[in-house]
Amino acid sequence: MLREPDPARCRDLAADLRDAGFTAEALRDAWGQAADDAIARGLRSPASRGLGDREDPLAVLGRLLVLGMPQAAASVDRALVRTGAEGLTRLGLASAEGGEVRPLALVRPQSYADETGSGHWWVASDLDEAALGGPLPEDHVLGVGGASLTLAGLQLPTPAARGLDIGAGCGIQALRARAHVDHVVATDISARALAFTRLNALLNGVDGIEVRQGSLFAPVEGELFDRVVSNPPFVITPRVADVPAYEYRDGGMVGDDLVAAFVSGVGRHLAPGGVAQLLGNWETRDRIAGLDRVRGWIESSPVPLDAWVVERERLDPLSYAELWVRDGGTLPGTPGFARLVDAWLDDFGARGVTEVGFGYLLLRRPLDGVPTLSRYETLHAALAGDGLGAHLAAALDAHDRLGTLDDAALAASVLLVAPDVTEARHHLPGADDPTIIELRQGGGFGRALGVDPGLAALVGACDGDLPVGVLIDAIAELLEVDAGALRADLLPRVRELLFTGFLRFVPGG
Repeated sequence: MLREPDPARCRDLAADLRDAGFTAEALRDAWGQAADDAIARGLRSPASRGLGDREDPLAVLGRLLVLGMPQAAASVDRALVRTGAEGLTRLGLASAEGGEVRPLALVRPQSYADETGSGHWWVASDLDEAALGGPLPEDHVLGVGGASLTLAGLQLPTPAARGLDIGAGCGIQALRARAHVDHVVATDISARALAFTRLNALLNGVDGIEVRQGSLFAPVEGELFDRVVSNPPFVITPRVADVPAYEYRDGGMVGDDLVAAFVSGVGRHLAPGGVAQLLGNWETRDRIAGLDRVRGWIESSPVPLDAWVVERERLDPLSYAELWVRDGGTLPGTPGFARLVDAWLDDFGARGVTEVGFGYLLLRRPLDGVPTLSRYETLHAALAGDGLGAHLAAALDAHDRLGTLDDAALAASVLLVAPDVTEARHHLPGADDPTIIELRQGGGFGRALGVDPGLAALVGACDGDLPVGVLIDAIAELLEVDAGALRADLLPRVRELLFTGFLRFVPGG
């Protein structure tokens, strides 16, 4: 049982981890990149082999707290001078008996970086499948995974007063939000998850995080927030006997009803101008596309909302079922795997589900109550890199500014091409003119956009010197086309390029 974390012991443990150089980079150097990658796939023996017989503090803590392997109590006492084996047991992170310390939780270092700087956290969570040697218990508290890192990177890096993290789990989103939000309320239905959230806040010296137990918005009824973030338990799970209902991923509702409930309820808890960001699954049912169903949820919200929804992936029912059965620690070929897959397929079949989408939702309560943003798109390419939160914030700023500009005002604006944009031209052998001109984005969502010579020329000429209208007139003369017609064609596309980050307004202009 994870105990109520003692602040003094958490400070001691943090100091010991710091003295040991317990960082993600140091561990990766110690056991090698390939072994580090294998840990994410549930394989810990390559990392253990990489450490060999080393008994320095980094190696001992790597085995104990990252790989979940028992260590000699004497080695732990030497590695954690202030905390020792006794301190770990009093924090509920380990047990000690017969000169051996057995981990009861993992504490893994996690690096982070955004445009405001970089650093690392130590994140405690429950033992994973590799450490347990089998399926997870239903009250398992998940550590930092790919989805949680994605959402952390999507969070807007702009200041706000009050934040809300729904379904906090180990607290990674609350930690990330606290970097830009003055006070964060973290909620979860699981008392164990909230204990990990408190522990991780103390371990990383982060104040201003308040925890409350309850489902969805129940713990914050009647309250408003400037920022809401959630990696909710959105995984679609059959509501039948003998199918494990893991608290960290299963919200106890049918199909995608949990995401629908979040969308329908979040507007009442957003202050004017407040933004909610979450991950979610949505079903394509009875020939109604998943994104269209999401649009319906948002349009029926009792509080009008701006919306930007990005679908990143679609899976057929079988692939989805296999993914989440394996995630729970039941592997192909083991008892129960086929039975669990069949339960998922029966559940999908009963609702006429043919696909399941996964993606990101950004919802905003307009300051004046009138939505102006309604964007639903599919972007299946890999993410371009860090800084997506800043990219989203810049897109919202561009959208709001464009809403104040008619075409004449836009034509009078001076623009810059973003520094991460490159152009590719493809020619047939021996041809002077390209058959394809493509603009590519190195950051943001890594978009690639086919353009015609007129738009390519305009983007290339946006160097912060002349207004857009003057550039279009010059291009029209060069191409020997009507300047008015070219303006009518290019200005709407310039608006899209400003929103998606290919172009930017000149600072201060």
